[in-house]
Amino acid sequence: MEELVAVIAKALVDHPEDVTVRAVEKDHLIVYELSVHPDDVGKVIGKQGRIAKALRTVVTSAAVKSDKRVTVDILS
Repeated sequence: MEELVAVIAKALVDHPEDVTVRAVEKDHLIVYELSVHPDDVGKVIGKQGRIAKALRTVVTSAAVKSDKRVTVDILS
């Protein structure tokens, strides 16, 4: 799942070498912390958060088979 988030993020940004994804597990929740170059934060979030919401939707849909909730946090 980390690879999925990284591939999508790298396709969106100008500095793909600065994209890092870290998984943090808590009880029944997995949080993927996405970190990008400061100049690329707006590109990952999108206008009114549309790209971030779409990214979270894709990751949530891909995680349906597991019994854990999944979310993506974008770190600046």
